[in-house]
Amino acid sequence: MNIADQVEHWQVVERKELVRSILVTVRTDTVRTPDNDLAERDVVLHPGAVAVLALDATGRILMIRQYRHPVGRLLWEIPAGLRDVAGEPLWATAQRELLEEAGYRARDWRLLADYYSSPGFSTERLRVFLARDLEFVPAAERDFVPRDEEAYLLSAWLPLDEAVRKVFAGELHNGVAALGILAGYAARSDGFDRLRPADAPEEQ
Repeated sequence: MNIADQVEHWQVVERKELVRSILVTVRTDTVRTPDNDLAERDVVLHPGAVAVLALDATGRILMIRQYRHPVGRLLWEIPAGLRDVAGEPLWATAQRELLEEAGYRARDWRLLADYYSSPGFSTERLRVFLARDLEFVPAAERDFVPRDEEAYLLSAWLPLDEAVRKVFAGELHNGVAALGILAGYAARSDGFDRLRPADAPEEQ
């Protein structure tokens, strides 16, 4: 058996939009199951996001601390952002987010992982990149002005091995950060040679 995700669509017999906001739309789909039963499923339509595991030459990763209102926490995360520019390649979105949130550019980009954050109810899809050969960009050379939560970001460098320990110890709770950290740790064992290129196509 080939254990790999595949596309599947059950028939939608009714669709009701409940809420539409700036970021997400919430709807209820009534779907027909293979045994002809009907089931209601709430769906949160989300534009998706990208995230970046930035790794320096000494094996440290760049972490940022951001306030997350829904969970009432200051969470240590890796740089990330929404897919909010129509037609922008995902690797370009990742480059932009790394510069805006952390002030870095990278010369070496690879693809670490693709995943759905909460596929039981959300369409949010994330692509996680590995960025290496980093270069700091002084604030005076950036044209992004941080607002709201982003105006209060803190950044710090953390050895990758220590980040893995913190994930297992329950000290880091951001999902894409945990995935990026563990994926980066696993990929390091063969020098990152098996990673996909940053512009690899995303399955539809």
